[in-house]
Amino acid sequence: MTKAKVLSEKINLTARVFKEGKMYVSHNPELNVASCGNTAEEATLNLRDAVSGFLKSANKLGTLEEILEEKAFTRVFVV
Repeated sequence: MTKAKVLSEKINLTARVFKEGKMYVSHNPELNVASCGNTAEEATLNLRDAVSGFLKSANKLGTLEEILEEKAFTRVFVV
């Protein structure tokens, strides 16, 4: 039986946070994913969860590579 080796990949993304009314909105322009919270910190954490869910769903659907390529992400291998 052969075990596949899974490598963890890291993606650096932008988080833009602004106040809208009483709430803070966080937006990731690279993937066009947004979230919100009662504080800037909460909005940022919620955005992290939203982006993670988006990427996991895209991976499960088999569209992650296509989405990242469309958004001009490139893979860099570090040895």
